[in-house]
Amino acid sequence: MSNSLTLTLKDIDPSTANAIRRTILADVPTLAIDDVRITENSSSLYDESIAHRLGLIPIKTDLGLFNFKSECKCKGKGCPSCTLTLTLDVECKKNNIQTVYSHDLKSSDPKLKPVEGIPIARLGKGQKITLEAEAVLGTAKEHAKWQSAVAGYKYYPIIKISSKCTNCKECVDACPVNILKAEKGKITITDKKACTLCNSCVEVCEEDAITVDGDDTKFIFKIESQGAIPPKEIFKIACEILEGKAKELSKLL
Repeated sequence: MSNSLTLTLKDIDPSTANAIRRTILADVPTLAIDDVRITENSSSLYDESIAHRLGLIPIKTDLGLFNFKSECKCKGKGCPSCTLTLTLDVECKKNNIQTVYSHDLKSSDPKLKPVEGIPIARLGKGQKITLEAEAVLGTAKEHAKWQSAVAGYKYYPIIKISSKCTNCKECVDACPVNILKAEKGKITITDKKACTLCNSCVEVCEEDAITVDGDDTKFIFKIESQGAIPPKEIFKIACEILEGKAKELSKLL
């Protein structure tokens, strides 16, 4: 499954697009390791370094199964409904150096596992790491380790080429993303969405035959998930959170 999603938003203004972006960055909750108990560590890394690396490992998250610890029925004591337990017990018994990865962590829930392939530490022969960690729900407002994704947007490009164009091809050569093409005696646009609105083509056109603008009611929105939640679900959750905030504000007014 792809961790990247690109979509087009229509009939909204920049403030709404930015509100969605900020909600994705700060308000969509995910699981992250928040407490680590290390019982043995003979690696070259300090306990604090290992704990920091563990905290930054994305963990598959199902918001339908988990509650915030502060809102759970256990009143913050920690239970399967708000706390995910992970263990790590790795010893290098070979002559070669052994790398400890995120998928070496054993989760108490097989559905909620760390994203695979992230290095944690390297062990030499005889070195060992044994620990237990607890992951809880949180948001990036509290710490960046709970950030679900990175998100950004740009105005939908409006590119027009007038009849004044002499097919000099200067704009074709100037375009940094190569979306302009000279064929059959005229300049054509191969991929309008890829335009970065840099206006390089406009600057080199001596005939003023090309214009590039951005549509402020239409946006190309991109979300890149860190792996805990699929990007499509992140967008849906962010919109639901934003809608809930709008309804709450409406009641207060």
